[in-house]
Amino acid sequence: MIKELAIPHCLKHNLSTKRVSLSTLTKKRKGSITVEAALAIPLFLFAVLSLVFLFEIAAIKINVKNGLYAAGKIASQEAYLVKMVIPAKVEADLVEYIGRERLNQSIVEQGAGGINCQNSSLSLFTGEGKLVAEYQVIAPFPGHLLKISQREEIKIKGWVGYKGGLTEDTDEKLVYMTETGLVYHLDYNCTHLDLSIKGATESEIISMRNESGGKYYPCERCDEQATFFYLTKTGNRYHGNIGCSSLKRTVYSVKLSEVYGKGGCKRCSN
Repeated sequence: MIKELAIPHCLKHNLSTKRVSLSTLTKKRKGSITVEAALAIPLFLFAVLSLVFLFEIAAIKINVKNGLYAAGKIASQEAYLVKMVIPAKVEADLVEYIGRERLNQSIVEQGAGGINCQNSSLSLFTGEGKLVAEYQVIAPFPGHLLKISQREEIKIKGWVGYKGGLTEDTDEKLVYMTETGLVYHLDYNCTHLDLSIKGATESEIISMRNESGGKYYPCERCDEQATFFYLTKTGNRYHGNIGCSSLKRTVYSVKLSEVYGKGGCKRCSN
């Protein structure tokens, strides 16, 4: 019969202490892993959401850029009739191309109503211009929503035909006049030569007034079935066709020596 070996009391105490220390160390390790997981999971989710957000920004930028190209094609065609860009019309064409519902469900602030094309322009003389779309996207930053400004821009050329060399044949100064104007203008882009055409829907026109405080009424020559209309700040009619003759103003270029009985425009001739 095998007898049990006698273990000294001091050795038993050391073994017991080691078993307790190992158990405590295992518990500490489990606790540290739990803390690390609690910190890592939110960071991982934030990184995933940030990546999704960047993809959405890229998708919105591509859609807005393509929408500007579509609106630019329409604006270039309409420049044959009226050498100007109407920002409200550019916005409407851009939103129609992308889709109002798509924009309203996106991260663009105010959805379809958050696209601003007011800085779009077209040169009356050269027919060259630019279409600009500005908007803000909302980023889900921890603690608050961060708004990031975005801007897309393209260049356009109106289909205005051949531009002759009027100024290349003579060194004499040219001025510009309208059929009924009482003054001449040194600057072809003078705001007094501009009819200031702007666009609006029929529901918006109801509350709009011209610079004299008068209401706008439908033009007798235009299509009444249109959904988007054009008007001027000095007129009292809204037009369903941007090519309506009531919206046109003929501008002539003549030599300064041939102007008789007309003074210079106070805005551009001083």
